[in-house]
Amino acid sequence: MPVLEQAVLDFCDTELPRCITIADLGCSSGPNTLFAVTQITSLIYERCSQLGQSPPEFSIFLNDLPGNDFNTVFQSFLPAFKEKIRAENGSDFGPCYISGVPGSFYGRLFPSNSLHFVHSGTSLHWLSQVCHNHPTLECFFFFMKSINISNIVC
Repeated sequence: MPVLEQAVLDFCDTELPRCITIADLGCSSGPNTLFAVTQITSLIYERCSQLGQSPPEFSIFLNDLPGNDFNTVFQSFLPAFKEKIRAENGSDFGPCYISGVPGSFYGRLFPSNSLHFVHSGTSLHWLSQVCHNHPTLECFFFFMKSINISNIVC
């Protein structure tokens, strides 16, 4: 089972909050911008349905550098995302609130304990250093070892 899917299913086996927050770091502004968000929200919705639970609301933060074309994301891809997610999951799929968060992920972007999932599909290769010995980052470091980053500090 893929790491993302396993993480989502493990999360769903706990008591879910009414609103689940997801951040996608380095989201870009192309047709794949909302791909990971679609997977995560659909997995959560499907698992809630299996468990007989009401689907949660979703608060999604799309992050990229300030030069990213967030207008394209919101004008071109967001309507198709909402249509697709409802077509695949049904009309009772929870509300989905999506925001753009311009800024570098080298600095702090979100308040403490405000996110449930953080996804980064292509931005990890920009990291020059990472923090180690953090219990929730085991999968992250498995990935980092596979791309051979040797400068690991905290």
